[in-house]
Amino acid sequence: MNFLEFAAWGAYLTSMGTYLVTIGMATQIGWFYAIQGIVSIFMPALMGIVADRWIPAQRLLGYCHLLAGLLMLATAYAGQQGLHDLLFPIYALSVAFYMPTLALSNSVAYNGLTQAGMDTVKHFPPIRVFGTIGFICSMWLVDLLGFQSNYMQFFTCAAWGVVLAVYAQTLPECPVSRAQGGRKSLVEALGLKAFLLFKNRKMAVFFIFSMLLGVSLQITNGFANPFITSFSAIPEYADTFGVQHANLLISLSQISETCCILLIPFFLGRFGIKRVMLIAMVAWVLRFGLFGLGDPGSGVWMFVLSMLVYGVAFDFFNVSGSLFVDKETDLSIRSSAQGLFIIMTNGIGATVGTLSAQAVVNCFVDFNSQAPQVEGWSYAWFVFAAYALVVAVVFSVVFKYKHNSNNN
Repeated sequence: MNFLEFAAWGAYLTSMGTYLVTIGMATQIGWFYAIQGIVSIFMPALMGIVADRWIPAQRLLGYCHLLAGLLMLATAYAGQQGLHDLLFPIYALSVAFYMPTLALSNSVAYNGLTQAGMDTVKHFPPIRVFGTIGFICSMWLVDLLGFQSNYMQFFTCAAWGVVLAVYAQTLPECPVSRAQGGRKSLVEALGLKAFLLFKNRKMAVFFIFSMLLGVSLQITNGFANPFITSFSAIPEYADTFGVQHANLLISLSQISETCCILLIPFFLGRFGIKRVMLIAMVAWVLRFGLFGLGDPGSGVWMFVLSMLVYGVAFDFFNVSGSLFVDKETDLSIRSSAQGLFIIMTNGIGATVGTLSAQAVVNCFVDFNSQAPQVEGWSYAWFVFAAYALVVAVVFSVVFKYKHNSNNN
């Protein structure tokens, strides 16, 4: 399930920016990535409510993937026919059904592990590794088949999604919490109890900083590939491996993820959620700063190092945060709570992040110029690094959490 879930996303997430540059839509990259955040503000919570109360999560997971896959197929067709004005609206509809599956797949996994009497903190990360492997395989497939700069990446995404839509119907049954007599409040009837978590100061602060850190999530997905391939305008870098195979270079980030996911149980148990989140924030500073300093030639080692720290930046925040939410919430609102976490990170945070990143990039990078834009790109990456540093400092002061090593 995890392999297929992230293979569908990996087919286009890191290469779509380069495709948009190729067809003259470079200044709209931010919107294509921001729509993932916009729909994540309401769709994961809505689907979480449906999964908690009416349709078992594993079946809803399949239905969402089927719709997302078919719509992505239509996106690819629009690209093939040169109907670029239709790309965004069709793509947006596809993403609207895909984004809730990130939370639904977590709920299905946690439910299956709980039914088997297993510890989610210890046993989920090794399973989640297969999601990263799927993402990497899909990235490599798109790169090696020459799909990085064309619409075929959307066809690839659609194929993975339809396969998962079928497979999801064979997954373990997830319980629903239908009302069994008695009168319930409107909040309970609609499955909105997860939003009451904001009454808990610790959870409220956690969700707010999840949103602030979520700003960083999609920046490199949207702009790393166009940035690296932009070095092709400089003769000394034009034939380097990174420029020719940007997706393969970027995939080192996901390879790093596979290792870092396995470290999560140890780090959470030893240091607790606050220190783990702080480690992630510092890693984001390094991720962006090294992009600003490196190049595909003699400075490629900085690109490689940036890819390696991404595993810590992403997993220590995204996966650890999901596990923290799972431990701190009641079983009856598990899917809704996971949906709320996605809203704050991939929803509000990623939306603000990608649109702000596009504004920053547009400020420093002239996509209409034939001249190299290396200096402008560097300034943009330094701005992103400075933001992550400020968030880390404020979080260390504001978030109060006493870690108990006997209770992960």
